[in-house]
Order: sequence, then structure tokens, then C-alpha cells
Amino acid sequence: MALLEILEFPDPRLRKKAAPVTEVNEAIRTLADNMLETMYAAPGIGLAATQVNVQKRVVVIDLSEEKNAPLVLINPEFAVIDPEQHEYQEGCLSVPGFYETVCRPQRIRVSALDRHGKALDFEAEGLLAVCIQHEIDHLDGKLFVDYLSTLKRQRIRQKLEKAHRSQA
Repeated sequence: MALLEILEFPDPRLRKKAAPVTEVNEAIRTLADNMLETMYAAPGIGLAATQVNVQKRVVVIDLSEEKNAPLVLINPEFAVIDPEQHEYQEGCLSVPGFYETVCRPQRIRVSALDRHGKALDFEAEGLLAVCIQHEIDHLDGKLFVDYLSTLKRQRIRQKLEKAHRSQA
């Protein structure tokens, strides 16, 4: 397995829309394993392939404290079960150090393929639902900062650009 580079906002590659996976094969499973290793090392609870500059519809999530319950979602989609919006404090490995309140539906129905190409269909609520919606946003070229005011988004962008310049 290998650690992958996580792209950081405002990198334009984060705005690319990911292509559907046409075949779940060993290369996709290796990608998922590398993404999990990268996510655990970051540390984070979710990672989309677009965040590591791979334009495929692959997401990994693990909400367990022990980091032993990985969820791999290939070509994930969701439908809102309960349209009522709830506020959640969100952060992102591509927007390091920033946490902001975002409103999202609390209950969703998820369909995807697992790491073996088997169909998954399940309901998610609370943090899992938020995490899945957040990661699918990445696959569509959207970041959680897009839900914020223009002023907040610009402030975050400026701080990250300054940090990137000082690291160069």
C-alpha cells in the first residue's frame, strides 16, 4: 500500500467531476486500499478519489474509533429520505484546519458497489449520512466551503494560499 498526496483547496483539480468506474478490478481495490491508508494517516474519516487526483467515483469512509470498519463505496449515489436539514460541523482533508457548520439532510438511502463489485443498498443517518454526502460532493467537484458565504470561503482560500506559499 502507498500514501497518496491529498490535494488542497483551492487546487483546481478538486473541481473535476469523477468518471464512473466501469469495472471493479484489482486496480480499483488497490486504489481503495491506498486511499484508506492515506485517510487513516491524515487522519480523517472519509476520502474521495478526486482528493488524491484520481478522477474515478470511489469513496472510502471509516467512522470507527479503532479504524477497523472501512466502507468502500464505488459509484455511490444517494436519495434523501428525510428532507429536513440538520447542521453539522464539517472539516475536510482538502481544507486542513478549518471546520464550519453546513446544513445537510440527516437521513439518506445509499446505493453503490462494494470493493468486490457487489451492489450495496442501505440507509444512512447522522454522521455517516453527512460523510457520504460530503464525499459524493467531492466526486462532483464540490467542496464543503461551497456551502459557506463568499466571504468565509475567500478568507479560507487566502489563509490556505498563504500557508502553501510559506511551505514552498
